[in-house]
Formats: sequence, C-alpha cells, structure tokens
Amino acid sequence: MTKTLRPLSSRVFTAHLPGSVAFVRFLITTFALAAFAQEAPADMPGSGTHALTKTDAEAWLDGLLPYALQAGDIAGAVVVVVKDGAVLLQKGYGYSDVAARKTVDPERTLFRPGSVSKLFTWTAVMQLVEEGKLDLDADINTYLDFKIPPRQGKPITLRNAMTHTTGFNEVGGLLLIYDPRELHPLGEELKRLIPPRVTAPGIIPAYCNYGASLAGYIVERVSGESFESYIERHIFDPLGMTHATFRQPLPQALAPWMSKGYPVASGDPKPFEIDTTPPDGALSISGADMGRFMIAHLQNGVLGSSKILEETSAVQMHSTARNFTPPLNGILLGFFESNINGHRVIAHGGDLQWFHSDVNLFVDDGVGLFISLNSLGKDGAAGPIMTAVFRQFSDRYFPGPLPEGSVDAETAKKHAELVSGRYVSSRRSHESFFALLNLLGQVRVSATDNGSVSLPDFKGLDGEPKKWREIAPFVWRNVEGSDRIAARIENNRVAFIGYDELPFMPFQPWWWSAVWLLPLLVIVVVALTANTLAWSVSALVRRYYGADYGLVGREARTHLLVRIVSLLVMATVIAWVILIQVMSGDLGWIGPHLGVWISSLRLLSLVILFGSSAIALWNVWNLLHSQRKWLARAWGMALAISCLALLYIAIVFHMVGYSANY
Repeated sequence: MTKTLRPLSSRVFTAHLPGSVAFVRFLITTFALAAFAQEAPADMPGSGTHALTKTDAEAWLDGLLPYALQAGDIAGAVVVVVKDGAVLLQKGYGYSDVAARKTVDPERTLFRPGSVSKLFTWTAVMQLVEEGKLDLDADINTYLDFKIPPRQGKPITLRNAMTHTTGFNEVGGLLLIYDPRELHPLGEELKRLIPPRVTAPGIIPAYCNYGASLAGYIVERVSGESFESYIERHIFDPLGMTHATFRQPLPQALAPWMSKGYPVASGDPKPFEIDTTPPDGALSISGADMGRFMIAHLQNGVLGSSKILEETSAVQMHSTARNFTPPLNGILLGFFESNINGHRVIAHGGDLQWFHSDVNLFVDDGVGLFISLNSLGKDGAAGPIMTAVFRQFSDRYFPGPLPEGSVDAETAKKHAELVSGRYVSSRRSHESFFALLNLLGQVRVSATDNGSVSLPDFKGLDGEPKKWREIAPFVWRNVEGSDRIAARIENNRVAFIGYDELPFMPFQPWWWSAVWLLPLLVIVVVALTANTLAWSVSALVRRYYGADYGLVGREARTHLLVRIVSLLVMATVIAWVILIQVMSGDLGWIGPHLGVWISSLRLLSLVILFGSSAIALWNVWNLLHSQRKWLARAWGMALAISCLALLYIAIVFHMVGYSANY
C-alpha cells in the first residue's frame, strides 16, 4: 500500500471495502457460478484438489474475471501465475483504454502496482548489504546527509524500515501529484517533511511509506546512482525486464503502453499519478515483467543465468522477522506473511488511487500469483475481487485444514469482555489534523451472548460482519474462513489486537471514543448553527412586527458579539469539512500548494476558537449579573460549553496551530 491506504471506514482494507451489500452478494454469486461452470476433474480422488495447470487455471480465471470486472465496473486487469521457475499463465482481461477499446497485453501493458514497488526497494537494500555497504542494524543516520532524531534514545535502523517499526507519525504530505513540474528530487522531498517520531523503534508495527523512501534515498547515496538508475541496472536489466520503470513521467518508449487509470470503467480516465517519493510506490510494470521478478524471488534470487540476490539474502527476506501477535501472520524483511490453508505465503499489496494490486508467493510450492486492476470500481470492487481471486486460487490449488482449537465457555466469556472496546489502527496520524479521521475509523470489539467477540467493521465478501470463535487463549478464528484475530495482553490489559490480513498495522485501544465525541460534536454544531440562524430570524421578526431590539449597552454588545463568533465558528467548521472532503477526493489535484491554505486555516482556527470561547464565557458572566430571564442564561451557558467543547476537540486533534505539516 502506498499513498492510499485500504481503509476500515472509507479506503476498510482490501478484504472489507464498504459498498452495496446487494452488489457484493451479486459479485460473490458471480464468482460461485463461474467457479461451478469451470469445474475441472479433481487431481486427487476425493480431495477436491485441482492440478495447477495452464488449462485448468485459464478456464477458472476465464469463468471468473470477465464477469467480476463487468459487475464491478472495472476497465481491465492482468493476472500472472508462475510455477516451478516458469510462467504458467499470463493473461490480460478487459481494456487498458476503454474509449480506444485497447485490450490489456500482459507482455507490454503497464500497470501501477503501488506499494508492491517497495519489494524492489528492499531487494536493492539487500544487494548493498551483501556488498558490505549497508548494515541493517546500524543507525540510519550513518547513511543520510540529514538527521532523523532518536526516540527514547533509540535510533532507526534499516531493519526497522523494512519491518515498518520506525515509529514515525503517519503523514499525508507526501503526495500523489499530476503535474511533473511539482516533482522534486527525492532527498529534497524527504528533508522537507520529516514525520514526528511517536513511538520508539521496534515497539509496534505501523505501515510507513516514509521509511521505505528513506531506504531508497540511502540506496542512491551509497551506490552513487539515482534510485531509478540503480533499480534498472541491478534488477531490471539482469532479469530482462524491459517493460518496467520507476521513472516519472514515463520514458517515451514506454508511455504508449501505459494503461489508463479509472475510478470506474464507465467514467473518465485519470491522468498518470506521480509519486513524490518514488521508492515507496512509483513503479510502472507489465504483468510479464512482474512474473520474472516473482520467479527470481521464488528461486532465491536467481532467474536463468542471472542472479539478483545470494540465496542467504533471499531466504533472510522470506523469513519472519517480527511477529507481534502470535500465532498470527508476521512481518518479514519487506514481505508480509499471508499464510493460508497451512501453506506458507509471502505477499505484498499496493494501491494508488486507481490501480490496485497484490503479489502472493507460495514459497514452499514454487508458485506465484500477481493480479493488478486499473480501476477502483463500483463501491470499491477492486478489493473484494483481489481477495476472492487469492482465496479461490488457494482453496482450489492449495487446500488445507483450518486452524482449530477451543476454549471453555467461562474463559471465552472473560476474554471477550476483556477485549471489548474501541480500537484504532497503529498506522494513523498522532500529531496532525488528520488525527480527526481517527474518530471515523475506529474498530469496535464487543462481547457476544455466546461468549465470542463481534467486530462489525470486519466484513466478509457477502458484506456481512464475520463471526469469530475463540480457538486458543485470546485467538479467534473467522468461523467461515482461516483468518484470525488475536489480542496481545500486557498487565491484564489489551496492548493491541492483531489481524491476520494486516500484520503491519495492529489496532490499539482508543481512549477518545467516538461514542461520546461524535455526538458531542453534533450537539455543538447544532447549537452554534441554531444561534447563528436565530440572529437572522429574530431580526426579520422584529422588523416585521416593528419590535425594539430590547437590549442596550454592554448587554447589547455581548449579545451581538456572541452572534458574530457563532457565525465565525460555523464558518470555520464548514471550512474544515470542505478541506477534509477535498483531501479525501482526488489526491492528484491537491499538490504542495495546499500548504498555505492549511496553515492559514489552522491559524484562523486558533484565533477564532480561542476568541469565541473567551467571548462566550464573558457573555455568561454578563448574563449571570443581568436581569435576563433564565432561558437566556441557560442558552448562554450552552453556547459557552459548545465553544469550549469545540476548542477541546480542535486541540486534541491538532486543528489549531500555524504549520502546514500533515
């Protein structure tokens, strides 16, 4: 994943993108019918296992993907399956250019695999480790020309970057852009916005684009080549990858082969997305070339007579580096575990705004699966489609038993009650106004009547919440699948909850709960809006009936000031809503020039919210020392509480200040 994050509320994760339940059910029905229609004879009598052959895989995919793309309003896709050191199947579906009716060519059509790009960055790092030029456990400042400050006395290492345990705050300022004139050299971009350190390194994983981009910059500095040139000379060229590049804009020879990206296939295409920090997600690549890269990793660094890694380095990358919530999937050196059906799978996903991709390597079986789609699709259909392809592929060719076990009813009930609460992803903004989105992305965990747990936000492919059963102490399995959740308990409290599909960002307890903060925010906005509307309404009523204003002197001045600050506060709230709406839309049009608007809004919010609170309190003091009726006094106190509550929310979620860092 790169500039966009498969969300739990608006981008839930790939397996849980929200949308029309009817659509998702239709999609699953399509998959089921397609799979039934293409059923091939079983390879093993009575087992239901299919032989992974080109004929069987192509028949299965041909019966599944065309229907899925049409139902999901997705323009095109490429799928590559490799096996035993060779390409078994590579095939394009749909269109790379809908208007021109240009079909996807798996050999030449370029897709944007987003954060799958990081696998190339990590491979480059391991090459330089082999040469003795890099040490995974050295202070990362050893290789930089600027300084990353330590946290709790501990410096960041490349191992931290590869396992997403750097402890950086999640930032949104490393943008996708459309205008190449806004693209700056990598080092300049990294120095411009160094994220705050919010946890000590190695404590908890939190997916981090900045760490991967730092690693790419280190590759530049240590090798003496630009990042793009290094990848070309040391990975692309040895593997014969002629349709792959990190360069932005695209080289002239490759530009005609670039697939267009679409929100939906029935809509207009979007311009080429430029990643301002290329090592974390700028790759453009054909399906065939991704197949070559998969084979090289499945063969521990070797493709034909070419070698990009020593076997020991490849094995080190493919071995679990950290496991924060055993027995769940862990984090590798660059890859993530995606084990299924008792088979070891290492994987990486990647998303830009319009392209969505997954790489899965069945390392012990010598098989790799790559899928990339060039549209987000209706109701975020790209995510469920990729998830369904991986799961059906695994169940069809690599079936196995589900994790089993049990916990007695009394213990299960106690465990469920202990983990009940609200949680938020470790990958989040701690120190910028993006923290406000944490209110919308909380994960609810609650105990059920039968002693299990309920997570309404974790939905299956049918759009319904998954059901969980405890199979070991503080480990729950989806009753209809192999995926699990687990809690890490420290001092009889939940430190965090892990999820098999997201080993790189567990969920931590969240103290500022949306249960009371969101209703409070609604009440505040309603009160201030009512006060603002009352101003104009009362003026019209007085004018119609020829009534006097009724207040004079200090009472009149404070009454007028309260109406004015209510109007200013509401204007500030509206401005924040517009800003968040713009930033959650098409990121490519935001650009770095948005910084002046952000800093201006934060500074105005500082002045307006502090000023409005002071004036509202002054109004209460005057009301209490006046002859006004009790209703006026109560309303004045309600307005003061509203202003103070909004100020509190603005401070907690970093909406006031003067910098544009986010």
